[in-house]
Formats: sequence, C-alpha cells, structure tokens
Amino acid sequence: MKIVAGILVALVLLVGVVALWGSRLPVAHVATRVLRVGQPRDTVWKLLTDFPRQAAWRSDVKSVRRKGGVAKETWIEDGSNGEMPLETTEIEAPHRLVRTIADPSLPFGGSWTYELVEDGAGTRLTITENGEVRQPIFRFVSHYLMNQAGTIETVMKSLAAHFGEPARISGS
Repeated sequence: MKIVAGILVALVLLVGVVALWGSRLPVAHVATRVLRVGQPRDTVWKLLTDFPRQAAWRSDVKSVRRKGGVAKETWIEDGSNGEMPLETTEIEAPHRLVRTIADPSLPFGGSWTYELVEDGAGTRLTITENGEVRQPIFRFVSHYLMNQAGTIETVMKSLAAHFGEPARISGS
C-alpha cells in the first residue's frame, strides 16, 4: 500500500511540476518551413485550395467536410489531431492563403499562412504557423516533447509525394 501511495504522490508532483513549467512558457509560438517543388505555382495553389480533396493527398487527414451556416468558408478536417474546424481568413490567389483554427475551445489555436512564390520552373512554398497553446501541460508537451513544426512538415512531405518529388524542407 505504501508503494502505491508513493507512486501516486510522485505522479501528482510530476504533473504539478510539468504544469508549473508549462505555465512559464510563452503561449504563442511561430514555426516556419520552406519547400521547393518543381511544379508551377498555379498547380500547387490549386492543390492547396481544393479543400474537399485534402484527404486524397495529405497523409494526416482522413476526411474533410464543409461546415455550413457560417459567414466565412470553414472546413472540418478529421485527422491525426481529431476534428478541427479551419476557416479561410485571407486568400490572395495564387500566392497567399491564411487558414485559422475556428474553435477557441480547443487547447491550441492559431493560423497557418501559405505563401507561394514562383522559383524558376517550380514553386517555393513557405508555411508559417502562428500558434498558441493555451493549456500549460499541453504547452510543456508541445514545447519539449513534440515538434511544433511537425504538422507543417507532414503537409509538405505529403505535397512533395503527391507530385512524386523528394521533400527538401528547410526552415527554423
């Protein structure tokens, strides 16, 4: 019985330390990655903005459906992070797209900015995540145990694979 009590106390202390440490981390973070593909900008733009077909090429998305009854274009992505409503908050075809997580009740939020620049015969795609992690324990996990640019990298790898190209990703 003493061993079980000791383990429980240790777990409570560990959770407390993680929560305290997480509460001292900044809520906001920025992650940016760059990918060059040998496809015309219009081709890449068309793929990125064809929201209903995201599941056909993105390895992290199971399905996508349009959310009705909202003023802005909103899509629900069902993927590795569960269901997430994403709203298109800015669109300047064919070079800039901003999508924002449209559910403030989630433990995380923020926006993704996609910028496409013609680069010779191909396209340079830059994705910047301006994210926030609201819950201290999740903030600790996100900062120390996860790659905060991991989803960006997964999207870029999926995009490159869709075009049959290697994913040469750079960024900070």
